[in-house]
Amino acid sequence: MSTTADPSSDLPGALHRLLAERWTCRQFLPEPVPRRTIERVLELAQRTPSWCNTQPWQVEITEGAGTELLRTRLLEHLRDNPGEPDFPFPVRYTGVYQERRRECGKQLYTSVGVERGDHEGAARQMLRNFELFDAPHVAVITTDAALGVYGAVDCGLYLGTFLLAAQSLGLAAAPQAALAGYSGFLRDHFGLPDTRRVVVGISFGFPDLTHPVNGFRTARADSADAVTWHSGKSPVR
Repeated sequence: MSTTADPSSDLPGALHRLLAERWTCRQFLPEPVPRRTIERVLELAQRTPSWCNTQPWQVEITEGAGTELLRTRLLEHLRDNPGEPDFPFPVRYTGVYQERRRECGKQLYTSVGVERGDHEGAARQMLRNFELFDAPHVAVITTDAALGVYGAVDCGLYLGTFLLAAQSLGLAAAPQAALAGYSGFLRDHFGLPDTRRVVVGISFGFPDLTHPVNGFRTARADSADAVTWHSGKSPVR
């Protein structure tokens, strides 16, 4: 029996639709997601591949009063404490990375009416990260410190699967490095041991599709811009 994927099946089309339609939600409805739906997202995400099948991810999920407590405590913490991520943030953005980052920021600020030079408006929008975009749920993904960067890479794969699983079930999500910027606070809040390293947070729930912040979509470079072919001759870019 052949295990080769049937190119006529709809699976490639389904994956294409999920990847094409997934977006970062920055305003959620207050309606909570049924527990069984969240469990289904987690079951799908658990199929993520990892180095030697270590499956290093551990996930803290908030709901109801748990989300409100996290939101309140996080905002209070921000007032007097600088961020300190477990994994260093980028030193700088240059070249095409800076161009893409600026374009994304321009789309975001334009959608909510923040004009160039409006530093207060930009700061208010940045604070929305820590208000969790009014999401009813948050997931915080951690890895084991002993696994180093490759444990974090595996958690990055888990993040991608989580986002696509949520999309497939009619949910929206916002992956947030901003939350990982306060790793020590999150460890304390959730009672995690010092051996856990915070990789990323995800606010998720049902999207508010009427809000203008959810109206823009970022572009993707052509795959040819990221790939170099080696065929025994000079590399072809």
